[in-house]
Amino acid sequence: MTPTLIGRWQSRIFLLATIGVLFSLPFALKNGLQQVEWIYFWVLFYIGLFGLVWDVIYNYLQKFFWDHDWPSVLQFLAAIVEGVFLALVINLIGLPNIPQKQFSLPIYIFHYSVVWFAFYCASWVVMRLLFPRARFRGGAWIGRWSRSS
Repeated sequence: MTPTLIGRWQSRIFLLATIGVLFSLPFALKNGLQQVEWIYFWVLFYIGLFGLVWDVIYNYLQKFFWDHDWPSVLQFLAAIVEGVFLALVINLIGLPNIPQKQFSLPIYIFHYSVVWFAFYCASWVVMRLLFPRARFRGGAWIGRWSRSS
């Protein structure tokens, strides 16, 4: 399956809103329910927001591959680039709701790695089980499609 841009966006948003939130909860609730650290959910939000732009770039670049697909190894390299980019933006420029004084690079790396690994596994296993026909629709799982067989 070669994902379309809409398919990429739908998958990214769905997985960050489910798997990303689920795997961010232990980080956000490490001090219990009395003190939720929202910074981890804001990191997820910015991963998603910047990811929508990254997906436009990835969609453009995959057209230069002979099979017009995005191999798994490039997905891994893209995750590293996205993570480094977000860390640099937070450290150098800053982002709303992520105080630079509270930002810890080692914790960010651990959090990003855990969420990305869960995201990657879910995209290759869970999404294919829950939405088996999405691969015939360019990765899109929401929308209107023809009823032709």
